[in-house]
Amino acid sequence: MSDATTTPTPELLAELAAANEALEHAPAQKAIDWAIGRFGPSLVLACSFQDVVIVDLVHAAHPGIEVVFLDTGAHFPETLDMVERSRNRYDLRLTVTSPAAGAEDWPCGTARCCEFRKVEPLRGALAGRAAWITGLKRVDSPTRAAIPIVSFDESFGLVKVNPLAAWTDDDIASYEADHDLPVHPLMTKGYRSIGCAPTTRPVAEGEDPRAGRWSDSDKTECGLHA
Repeated sequence: MSDATTTPTPELLAELAAANEALEHAPAQKAIDWAIGRFGPSLVLACSFQDVVIVDLVHAAHPGIEVVFLDTGAHFPETLDMVERSRNRYDLRLTVTSPAAGAEDWPCGTARCCEFRKVEPLRGALAGRAAWITGLKRVDSPTRAAIPIVSFDESFGLVKVNPLAAWTDDDIASYEADHDLPVHPLMTKGYRSIGCAPTTRPVAEGEDPRAGRWSDSDKTECGLHA
């Protein structure tokens, strides 16, 4: 498949359901290999660079894959440093997006901030693609507890692959140590979910990892993974 999918056929949905079932208990690399084999050059990786495990895994299988980072203009300097360190380490084919026109009317933390700084830029980056890979994990938050390995993403109109869905935070830490990966400096300072600086705080021991995001509101997701 080389063209973007906007409306899934029953055959595609059946294929994705079968792939999801087959990959549920398989190593993450199997899901990555399946995605590369199925979608080839029409596949893209989107990464927040909170950690680079998904980059390391995908790059090992497909060094030339396009990697997308959504630059909101409000990231921590440490996150931007992780991006540059990863770009240099892997010689990434990196696409860095910018906020969409109109973002200046919605500063970080306001109602439509993420729409202009994340959702619309990602929509542009995924245009013409058939599938995308993410680093989402079920342990990230209760709202992600049931995410599949493979599914059709209705929001963006293409296939979505989450190879790390079943990984725990300990799995991430072990992989980082085993492969000598850089660790985001804020992770050692109590930040368990790292987004934009104005709307992210450290969390207390035992607190939900996402409790530090938009903690002064009832918002739990930015719209990318609704």
